[in-house]
Amino acid sequence: MQLPIQVQKYLNKQNSSRWNIEIKEQSLFSNIIVVPALAEYENTKVLLESLSLNSKYYLDQTLIIFVVNNLASHSANIKETNFKLLSFLRDYQKEENPLLNIGIIDASTTDKTLPGKDGGVGFARKIGMDLALNYFNYENNNKKILICLDADCTVSENYLETIVTEFNKNNFSAGYVNFEHKLQQNEEDQKAIINYEIFLRYYVAGLKFANSPYGFHTIGSTMICDFESYVKIGGMNKRKAAEDFYFMEKLAKVTKINKITGATVFPSSRGSWRVPFGTGQRVNRYLSHKQNEYLLYSLKSFEVLKEWLKVFHSPENTSSDNYLVEAKRINISLYNFLVDQNFKKAWDMILSNSKTGLQIEKQKKIWMDGFKTLKLIHYLRDNTFPQENMFDALDIFYSKIGIINSINRNKNLPSIEIQLEYLENLKKLESCNG
Repeated sequence: MQLPIQVQKYLNKQNSSRWNIEIKEQSLFSNIIVVPALAEYENTKVLLESLSLNSKYYLDQTLIIFVVNNLASHSANIKETNFKLLSFLRDYQKEENPLLNIGIIDASTTDKTLPGKDGGVGFARKIGMDLALNYFNYENNNKKILICLDADCTVSENYLETIVTEFNKNNFSAGYVNFEHKLQQNEEDQKAIINYEIFLRYYVAGLKFANSPYGFHTIGSTMICDFESYVKIGGMNKRKAAEDFYFMEKLAKVTKINKITGATVFPSSRGSWRVPFGTGQRVNRYLSHKQNEYLLYSLKSFEVLKEWLKVFHSPENTSSDNYLVEAKRINISLYNFLVDQNFKKAWDMILSNSKTGLQIEKQKKIWMDGFKTLKLIHYLRDNTFPQENMFDALDIFYSKIGIINSINRNKNLPSIEIQLEYLENLKKLESCNG
């Protein structure tokens, strides 16, 4: 089958010729899940078992691609674990009637390893997502959906049905699935992941409160998009860390990010050496007791962001000088931040290069993107509004948005049961806000 022109043009610019997908039959699919796997032999078996509980109707339409990867410099133990995984997956493919359609990308053996400079989770996702474009059935009317997952996750039994139904019924182009990190048996590990989830969900809640277009989660194992959006943004990046943040941010600049609330991904809450950011490193940091982890950004920072976005995204466009005057009125640190970010030069260029109001609005969203938003919150934290006790900050936030907080707390650091109550309240708030 001939690929769509935009897909062919995109693939012609990529350099994935070193890798290929091992697949039992040359079938075509409507949905493709891409799973990077680095030393994940045992976890992959658990993931497959979890996926197999999904509806066979949707499993038949879905290809699951495992990108088994490592660097040449990785230890012999990692390479041996990857070899075991490759053997396991190949044996699974050979079964007479396997329940799951498995594709395998060997980015692990001697001449297939990831390059030392770029090799990491971003590159592994990119290889899988790029090659996946060759296996969609572009002739049917269904959405062609690229789904990201990680090998140390499990999923709900309605995972595929919910994603496919939501994307096709609502014509979604991009989104993310609801998530809940698995709680470990050890209480310290439980506290670590509760702390991290509160941090993640509070930040997104703060962005939604401020009416930021970047008020969504950016967790790699929850990301979804259709093939058109993937190609339009130039595909996945090669970052060794935070590849998920930048991927979702690029998607948000071309389409709406929708939350899939009816299904759930359960990421691992283990500590990890794999990447310098994210769940694994945050858990490691908590368990090291090197700093106070029970801190959140002040709500005042989000209030500044809210006022600035209201001014900046007003349909009445004005000069850079007028915007800076408004910024100074809102908060002097906001003004200083915009000066540091060369706002005047950037805005003057946007005005001179944009011919329509629609183009200007698009450029506003691109300039004040997710990364710049995070930098502003950090700037306000460091210069004006220091972080606050986690549970004080949550109490203030709930009060501000008109939620009655029935949690009875008389300590700065409450029991794990009360911490869980705070987390559950944030989850309920997300469900209400979408």
